[in-house]
Amino acid sequence: MTNISIIENKISQIKQFRKILKGLSKYSKKEIENNIMLRSGIERLLQNICQACIDLANLIISYKKERKPVEQREYFLILVEEHIISREMAETMIRLVGFRNILVHEYARVDYDIVYDVLTNRMRDIDNFVKTIKTKILKN
Repeated sequence: MTNISIIENKISQIKQFRKILKGLSKYSKKEIENNIMLRSGIERLLQNICQACIDLANLIISYKKERKPVEQREYFLILVEEHIISREMAETMIRLVGFRNILVHEYARVDYDIVYDVLTNRMRDIDNFVKTIKTKILKN
């Protein structure tokens, strides 16, 4: 069984990844593409933060004793069913799952327009997800 402290730890992990990524967002798309160390680090951190959001959703489902999802995208749909997040937020998080899958499985060459957009614009979606979870689950 999941308890609140495990959920809090996962949120803390997401915030740590977020802080590092914020510092890396100062680089231009061209700098990221042309620097293998920078590019690899950013890809890995983006993969980790997306996975941590999936893990957080899973922890909440376990904590609330909800049905078990079959696939990762379902985690966020269950949170909608339980009135924890909005449908719009779920759709955004599901897109992040797809982005994570591309990074992990390299289905296709990584599109740096997308990587750069996630790094510089989509982190606020993760911030909003965490804020919603804190409000609805942790009550703070």
